[in-house]
Amino acid sequence: MGMPDNPDFQLSAYDYELPPDRIAQNPVEPRDHARLLTITSAHDHEHRHVYDLPALLQPGDLLVLNDTKVLPARLFGRKVGGAAVEILLLEERASLEWLALVKPGKRLKPGAQIHFGENLDQPTLMADVVASDPETNGRILKFTIPGGESFYEVCDRLGKMPLPPYITESTAPDDRYQTIYAEKLGAVAAPTAGLHFTPELFAQLEERGIDRTFITLHVGVGTFRPVEAATITDHTMHAEWLDVPTATVEKIRQTKAQGGRIIAVGTTVTRALEGAAQTGELEPFQGKTNLFIYPGYQWQVLDGLMTNFHLPESSLMMLVSAMIGRPRLLDLYAEAVRQDYRFYSFGDAMLILPEARG
Repeated sequence: MGMPDNPDFQLSAYDYELPPDRIAQNPVEPRDHARLLTITSAHDHEHRHVYDLPALLQPGDLLVLNDTKVLPARLFGRKVGGAAVEILLLEERASLEWLALVKPGKRLKPGAQIHFGENLDQPTLMADVVASDPETNGRILKFTIPGGESFYEVCDRLGKMPLPPYITESTAPDDRYQTIYAEKLGAVAAPTAGLHFTPELFAQLEERGIDRTFITLHVGVGTFRPVEAATITDHTMHAEWLDVPTATVEKIRQTKAQGGRIIAVGTTVTRALEGAAQTGELEPFQGKTNLFIYPGYQWQVLDGLMTNFHLPESSLMMLVSAMIGRPRLLDLYAEAVRQDYRFYSFGDAMLILPEARG
């Protein structure tokens, strides 16, 4: 346990002022024209753009990205014999069994059934409400698919993208909330640091001798959930499913052996790599992690991090603070607000170079 009088362990010490108009409602076009607040040393930073990455990193460095794909997790249906219903899938608990938020919730008690599809008399998808979930106020839904499609195929066809609740006026097409390398369906939120990459940027990084590799972490809604414990060490992290494949582990070992640095693109990659190294050594890993990274954490794998700007009092701010220190992070956020940076999922990014590590 941390010392209770150490502000790093107080939830309130991760708060900051953000004018509402700084919350990006739409992403910048093209993707790699987002700004990049680059932390270059223990004391210095520069205002750059994501397209400067090839110049900011070194040949031999390795970028690790998350190839999860966001499920169109917002589904619209009708309760049998009644009202229109909207559900938001949060996480898969078992095969075809999901925790979901439902509206209107009061009417959906265990035993209710919901039909989805173009023709509700011959639904493409059905859901039975199995139980209530007190922790989220959601419901456990058991899905049945009358046709031969997979659950993911049906969602892909019927669902809408689940933009975060603070994005209320977006005109961005659905694919802008998906990375260009998204491959494995299963997330209910995008790994947002990855949204800034373009094929051209990947080509330029390759020319510079900067390699890339992938992990999969299906981002759950727990990512956005605020930490509620006043002393953060009392917080229990939401577990998320991840896959760190053998090929990725080998590439990381090889990079380190040759003096290259490991740069995570996003907090989900950070949790995946560090979660797979909790034995003291990075091993291939498939399963769930509820690793909570906060100041004092001993890093196992990472040298640097590219990440977007996060919500006040979120576990993600604590993770970034573990890398450069909380007071410095808050100073940088204040500077980003002054310099009109755009915040959150569709916003700008920050790059913590290895030279800047606290």
